[in-house]
Amino acid sequence: MSQPPPEVVVAGHICLDIIPGLSRIAFEPGRLFEAGNAVLSTGGAVSNTGLALHRLGVRVALVGKVGDDLFGGNVRSLLDRREAGLGESLTVAPGEPTSYTIVINLSGVDRMFLHAPGCNNTFTADDVPMELLESCRLMHFGYPPLMARMFEDEGRELESLLRKAKSAGATTSLDLSLPDKDAPSDWAPWRAILERCLPWVDVFLPSYDELLYMLDLDAYEARKREGLEYEEPPHSLVEDALSLGAKVVGLKLGDQGMLLRTAKDLGPFGRAAVDSRWLGVSLSTPSFEVDVAGTTGSGDAAIAGFLMGMMRGFSPEEAVQAAVAVGACCCEAPDATSGVRTWEETEQRIQGGWKHRA
Repeated sequence: MSQPPPEVVVAGHICLDIIPGLSRIAFEPGRLFEAGNAVLSTGGAVSNTGLALHRLGVRVALVGKVGDDLFGGNVRSLLDRREAGLGESLTVAPGEPTSYTIVINLSGVDRMFLHAPGCNNTFTADDVPMELLESCRLMHFGYPPLMARMFEDEGRELESLLRKAKSAGATTSLDLSLPDKDAPSDWAPWRAILERCLPWVDVFLPSYDELLYMLDLDAYEARKREGLEYEEPPHSLVEDALSLGAKVVGLKLGDQGMLLRTAKDLGPFGRAAVDSRWLGVSLSTPSFEVDVAGTTGSGDAAIAGFLMGMMRGFSPEEAVQAAVAVGACCCEAPDATSGVRTWEETEQRIQGGWKHRA
């Protein structure tokens, strides 16, 4: 019996995450620091959002690019351990290196990453099969700042992929990541890229830092120097994204939750179409209280919760609550995916009186 088609194609960046067990570290040349056991997991938007959606009961196809090296074999093996066949839609690029990230995750300190993009840099629109786009309801694409072909030439390859998905009738969803300061992604004209691409994006799900960086770098750097967090609330950023063409904008605010704004006209939204409750919405929901073991992948998990809710017919309020709940669950494990629970378990936790952060 043939398998049903995927509901969501999750495409874009994928890597191998290496997460050392650390209680302390200081970068001092020549010094040895004893570490605990390392966690080895898949990382990147394809893995983090894709596996979270899979855990929530959504049929997914994971579309990324790995090399034919040991790291690439580990990525495919780790995915297939979750469920046989989850790694079958990955492109294997002979002779190219698989991307990896060393995650420095210390209690009480924001996480740091040592990242090698590898063959994510050669990923193009042609790596997403048309037959998958024609059969899925939604395509989610993540982390274009870590994929050179996607931000080169003012984002023309990213625009090409989004147009391809829309022409196939799929709803489109886009996530970002912070560019590496003083690397090629930092020099890219991000406002121009978003101006080119957002008219083809139905659901835009960046973090506050990512969107501020790309639309107002001076303000981003000033706020970092001053140690400030978020505007109260950051509506101007969301309005800017809507004016550039996005239809639904969910701004991730870390431990402060999520802000949602939607256009009054969603246009041709694709096969994951929503009802009139989603028109002209403005709301925010705080995060849930958890004991944090790590924040790696929490934004990607929140995206999975949001997309799951939207595709299951939730109201905007319910979808945002699902987003912050799944993101909070993710924070209860050091890696990006093992903290995510089934939707039934997560819903029971909410209905059982799980408290939001004050």
